[in-house]
Amino acid sequence: MFISNAYAQAAAPGGAAGGLMSFLPIILMFVVLYFLMIRPQMKRQKEQKAMIDGLAKGDEIVTAGGVVGKVTKVSDGYVTVEVAEGTEIVMQKAAVTLLLPKGTIKAL
Repeated sequence: MFISNAYAQAAAPGGAAGGLMSFLPIILMFVVLYFLMIRPQMKRQKEQKAMIDGLAKGDEIVTAGGVVGKVTKVSDGYVTVEVAEGTEIVMQKAAVTLLLPKGTIKAL
């Protein structure tokens, strides 16, 4: 009397194609996310790795802590950097964030 009957909903026309169309916005969001965020980050990582692998004696660098210096020795995982006349520090290659043009330290 107070409770109405419940009936099953009819299947959407198109069958499986209708189900795929409901997931299309989510798939498009992942594609956009890939091209706007993931791909540029991978490109930056590749450039950073190439810069670190290409470090050589005499290069002027900036470290992650903001220290500016000249590379005096390069080994497998570490770099020796001269930060002042006669003052050298040893740091990991991963701490190098920027390669400066030659002569930048003298201009400072």
